[in-house]
Amino acid sequence: MLGLLLPLTLSSTAQTPQHWQPAANAATPTTTRYVSPAQPMAYRTNLADQRVLPLAQGFDVTAFENMATALTVGQRVPGLAMAIVQNGRVLSARGYGVTDVTSPQAIDSHTVFRLASLSKAFAGTMTGLLVNDGSLRWDSKVTDYVPSFNLSDPAATQRVTVADLLSHRVGLKSHNAFDRDIEANGEYYGVSQKLASAPLNCAPGQCYAYQNVAFSLIGDVVFAATGSFYDQAVDRRIFKPLGMNDASIGLTGIESSSRWARPHVRSRNGWVSLMPKPTYYRLPPAAGVNASASDMAQWLIAQTGHRPDVLPAPLLATLHAPIISTPGEMRSGWRRERIHSASYALGWRVFDYAGQQVVFHAGAVQGYRGLVALVPGRDLGIAIMWNSDSGLPSGMLPTILDRAMGLPTQQWLDVPSSTIGNDLMLVEESSDSQPNDSGSTATKASAAPR
Repeated sequence: MLGLLLPLTLSSTAQTPQHWQPAANAATPTTTRYVSPAQPMAYRTNLADQRVLPLAQGFDVTAFENMATALTVGQRVPGLAMAIVQNGRVLSARGYGVTDVTSPQAIDSHTVFRLASLSKAFAGTMTGLLVNDGSLRWDSKVTDYVPSFNLSDPAATQRVTVADLLSHRVGLKSHNAFDRDIEANGEYYGVSQKLASAPLNCAPGQCYAYQNVAFSLIGDVVFAATGSFYDQAVDRRIFKPLGMNDASIGLTGIESSSRWARPHVRSRNGWVSLMPKPTYYRLPPAAGVNASASDMAQWLIAQTGHRPDVLPAPLLATLHAPIISTPGEMRSGWRRERIHSASYALGWRVFDYAGQQVVFHAGAVQGYRGLVALVPGRDLGIAIMWNSDSGLPSGMLPTILDRAMGLPTQQWLDVPSSTIGNDLMLVEESSDSQPNDSGSTATKASAAPR
């Protein structure tokens, strides 16, 4: 169990700390001491050994399934899929609603959705497997594998590590640098060269700024380290061993699926289905994975420590260990009410959710959204995906978490009381419905994954 794991570090070696002089256009006016990610970090040292707690009384999977069904009544949302696992068992893996309002087919457990930024956890895990193999190190320099990589400051360029990419600590001043170029159908390799002109805010490893283009450099690192394209490596090391038989990477992958959910955006006359845009598919590590509820159930089981043959417990502890604080994630809605601290790990967010650790990520591109949460202290995993720009299903996650932890009921989402009972009445508006959170609204054609 994750709660029983020993403290871990990101690397097995130490480096001599160096100093970084900010570029002329950087916001930091003084010299910042650079601390290598190879330096020992006291991950989990403040966590005492503990047993996994049972789910709180009143945790009712059927009620959550009824909630999901209610969300699709009258096409409040076209469709969604949900997986819930606990103690290595699948409690629920089902689909609800339809794949396409124009040509309706029922969503089931094998209907494929686009995961958007939920893909980042796969990139972190893939990299971790290579670290375990000895093919990479967390403190491996990106330039050793991608010689064409450049930042605006040559010294900073040479210091960016694999762990920096995966934790959004490259040092860039702007969040989502050059996402607009991706949304304008820019090709990844051309756009990634623009990182050389992006203003810096700090030494690599010292500050957080969420990225998609820079994050996706890890795909080039994987190729250089293995000789396999990123999608091939993920398929071989993650999808196939875990039995994620519906999973794929890329636009061709989802379109070749036997059944997949079309994206939907709002119009004056209701939901309109579209074809998926190729834009963020050009960044496979950041936003390229497609998967079904059945796939996500297996992914959750592995990420909660029940597939040590594929994902060893020490690796999971490293992947889920907080690296850098992200207080901006403590926003309005359920996050403001429930999250006491927020950090980023290696492709995952880590929250203190009402005193309990939750490993989390959200994702959004045009017509798709998703949420994934792991609760190590309850050995619980939840994945919710839906094929629309609606923020309404976001309230399902805190509802499930609250019930798992025995927290007082809050109103997070609006569903008919006759369906699930008055005590699960929720309201639609949440932080995840805001444009800055998801990057996706009914009036915005494309979106930055979060």
